[in-house]
Amino acid sequence: MKKINSPVIVTLLFTSFLCSSCELVKGIFEAGMSFGIFIVIAVIVLIVAIIFKLGNRN
Repeated sequence: MKKINSPVIVTLLFTSFLCSSCELVKGIFEAGMSFGIFIVIAVIVLIVAIIFKLGNRN
């Protein structure tokens, strides 16, 4: 069995005491939502750019 070193255990305990599980889940969902919005905007810009390139071919 692999032995876990003490800095990892100390870091995990420190973070578990620092923020409650609700705050952690809230942070994860906010980060996910921000990333999702960024991806949607990037896809829309890409589609508009492709449409403009195809329209300017003539």
